[in-house]
Amino acid sequence: MTGRSLNGQAKGSALSRFESTKQRFFAQLLIAMKLPSLIAAIEQDIVEGRQPVVQLVTTSEAALERHLAGLSAAERADLDIEVSPRELMIQYLETAFPTRQMRVFKGEDGEPRSEPMVDEDGRPVHSQAAIRARDELVERLCAMPPIPAALDALVAHFGTDRLAEVTGRSRRIVLDAAGRQRVERRSARSNIAETHAFMSGAKQVLVFSDAGGTGRSYHADRGCATADRRRVHYLLEPGWRAAAAIQGLGRTNRTNQASAPIFRPATTDCKGERRFISTIARRLDSLGALTRGQRQTGGQNLFDPLDNLESDLAREALLQWYRLLARGKLESTSLTQFIAMTGLKLIDKDSGALLDDLPPIQRWLNRLLALRIGTQNAIFEEYLGLIQARIDAARERGTLDLGVETIMVEAIVPIERQLLRRDPQSGAETWLSRIEVHRKRRPTPLSPLLEQWKGSGRITFLRNARSGRIALKVPSWAILGDDGERIEVHELVRPGGSERMRKTRLAESAWEPIDKATFTSAWTAECEELAQRIDVEAINIATGLLLPVWNRLPDDDLRVWRITDAQGASMLGRIISPSGLAKVASAFGLDTSVRPSPAEIFAGAATSGGVFIPALPGASLRYARVADDLRLEIKDFDVARLPRLKALGCFTEIIQFRTRLFVPLDRALEVLTAIEETFGDVAPTPSVQQ
Repeated sequence: MTGRSLNGQAKGSALSRFESTKQRFFAQLLIAMKLPSLIAAIEQDIVEGRQPVVQLVTTSEAALERHLAGLSAAERADLDIEVSPRELMIQYLETAFPTRQMRVFKGEDGEPRSEPMVDEDGRPVHSQAAIRARDELVERLCAMPPIPAALDALVAHFGTDRLAEVTGRSRRIVLDAAGRQRVERRSARSNIAETHAFMSGAKQVLVFSDAGGTGRSYHADRGCATADRRRVHYLLEPGWRAAAAIQGLGRTNRTNQASAPIFRPATTDCKGERRFISTIARRLDSLGALTRGQRQTGGQNLFDPLDNLESDLAREALLQWYRLLARGKLESTSLTQFIAMTGLKLIDKDSGALLDDLPPIQRWLNRLLALRIGTQNAIFEEYLGLIQARIDAARERGTLDLGVETIMVEAIVPIERQLLRRDPQSGAETWLSRIEVHRKRRPTPLSPLLEQWKGSGRITFLRNARSGRIALKVPSWAILGDDGERIEVHELVRPGGSERMRKTRLAESAWEPIDKATFTSAWTAECEELAQRIDVEAINIATGLLLPVWNRLPDDDLRVWRITDAQGASMLGRIISPSGLAKVASAFGLDTSVRPSPAEIFAGAATSGGVFIPALPGASLRYARVADDLRLEIKDFDVARLPRLKALGCFTEIIQFRTRLFVPLDRALEVLTAIEETFGDVAPTPSVQQ
């Protein structure tokens, strides 16, 4: 046995059909697994005075029609229909299970080939052993308990007197007072009546699909009888179409609403479900990239970069996962086991090395769906650790693309504005604006955090011995190094924000445990201090018609930002870093005599390539990782000024026979201000960063 197919076209067709059926079956199976928790959550919402809304895609109308078409008159009189995703597998086995005998012959090139066998009369020849195996498998499947279709299960549980159905199906199975099944027809006006019943409060729950939800609103409208009942929007099945998913989410979030909805995506702890979440997350990303739209608003913040398993970062992580698998560095599975379980071809048969053209992420995800849940989860834990390590690194560099991000501020104060371009045909303009933003800090209260981690025994109260600041250490997800090593990570939650820190870095830092009473007192004091503080920052932002000049703007930060103040005024554009300002000036012939402030220089260090320090000609400030520690480094400094810079608060370290100069992170603004005051009057501003 060589393992090589004698009919590649037939094998490809069979695999395609198998994978398609498997995807549809597991998608419906996972939805059915969510129903007990979903129904319990909906009942709790009703008790607490909220109105639940369930969004799905599959109505199983076609399966119901097939059942009804095959019934006799007697069977119609006493209905006993089970509409279940199980039928997908049974239909697949009945039509695609290989029962045909194959005839082997040699092709024109002398290589063996195969084709379906026929008898002397031209009739297909079937293997009786294969037919028996297929029939036994179908018999076992049919004897198993049915997997409920989501929509029918919700209708059966809540009943038509409590649940409003807004879908495109024309018939459905309902239960009468005696518990017997009957077919109920739904007219074209059924959806209108059902929507009215829900909005008026006559029905407590609403479920809608793509076809039924078009053009309708289910929000807590101030003009309806249920305005005081907050909507809870359950995303049970997002489907494959990003635009439709976004549109569905908007049904409960409209203008003139008395309260904003609570969005609750329903998921399982089966990691294979990320196959379906990943596709919708990727398409939401694509939609945002094409429209330059605001992804956070479109996706209602339901997805983050870790959900998109088809991104560039995820593909890089998968290649590294393959390498670690081949080197035997993974704990979840071995190379031999993984190939046997998935059937994926990873090794070149001649060299024994990994193939250059390894299976893509979509095929890898599809094959994982059929593995045991424990094995799936173990593999995903390691794979997601690799992705998270790359996301953390990209976020630290400021290169993580999150679409349009919103900055909420108290006030926007214009300083100056310069015209970059006016379109000769439409007259649309592109501007470079320098503005001052006033931000009011919104501290995080301690009590919800303590309630969240109550009884876990996994939190620690910390105080920084240098700065005196406090932080609550809570568990966070681990990451996987490129050598397959599992790296533990903790999250430090502070009154003004949070950060993830590796366990090794935390042990070497100045954070020390303190008692709860001291911690609580310090947290309260820091919250009061933050609540009174308003941070003022000057930034440059390119606004207006951006696409014609997109490639002429700096490429260190491609994100689009929306800055919105407390009065509702907003600006949409690309923030230009201090280092990128010189490039804009050169590209458009602008006057950039205004020197960046120490705060702008500090912020600009996070951009790709860092930022020039005007007070130190030729020197730049950028982040660098030294022995797994993130530091703020001054590059290309004048050696003659080294003693003075150290006196102002900088420190040096000799690494690989080079003296490197660093700025303390906890005193960065203080040191940069001192550098500006000391050297600012004698240093010319550089022109363009190379």
